[in-house]
Amino acid sequence: MTAREVDIHALPGMLTALRLPTFHKLWAEIATRADTEGWPAARFLAVLAEYELAERDMRRIRRHLNEAQLPVGKTLATFDFKALPTLPRARVEALAAGDWLEGGGNLIAIGNSGTGKTHILSAIGHALIEAGHRVFYSRTSDLVQRLQAARRDLVLEAALAKLDKFDLIILDDITYAHKDQAETGVLFELIARRYEYRSIAIAANQPFSGWDQIFPDKAMTVAAIDRLVHHATILEMNAESFRQRAAALNKRAQAEAPATTITDNQNEGET
Repeated sequence: MTAREVDIHALPGMLTALRLPTFHKLWAEIATRADTEGWPAARFLAVLAEYELAERDMRRIRRHLNEAQLPVGKTLATFDFKALPTLPRARVEALAAGDWLEGGGNLIAIGNSGTGKTHILSAIGHALIEAGHRVFYSRTSDLVQRLQAARRDLVLEAALAKLDKFDLIILDDITYAHKDQAETGVLFELIARRYEYRSIAIAANQPFSGWDQIFPDKAMTVAAIDRLVHHATILEMNAESFRQRAAALNKRAQAEAPATTITDNQNEGET
């Protein structure tokens, strides 16, 4: 290239045109440091590029967390592994790495109510987003209603196609409510469409033997379970309910606390 005079005052506009907001924000500060410390041009550019990539990654994570609609605060850091010793932390962290997503592997958490199934699936989903995957969380009944509405409007195929962009769909409370034949149909279509293609994670408070309430047709029940478990990791999470245990501990603490009498309150007011 032929050397020519460059107007550095045009640099902010050029960086905006190139969609490099972090370059735009930091280049002057980094340039001053580079001049002071005598950096070569390659190092100056590399430092700016690292900042730009890091900021893009953070924006991507924020954007994907927002679209995922995961329950707030349910991460690996906030899960009480001591309360569920049958679920090793190392196993969950391995699932959070996401290798099982390749080939459309599934994850099924089965256990009685209040044992942390939603928390652990949401925590894994959170970690997967940070690793670069796209995740979508929904209560099963809510997503089924959306898909059923799409079927009535003759746009079910488009609605299912929009869900294809997610590496993992988390279906919570799959056994919570009974579903009619039409709802059963769209749920089965979702499961069948993602089989060996995209992953599903499911939280269920009943074993597979109780899933006939989800799919009243026995053949459809067998077909759905077969597709879900074929490439699945199953987490058995039967334990005392976290909520019941917390309530019992709170009740015990209140019982053990010294009683406060009217005389005590009067004496406190006099001091």
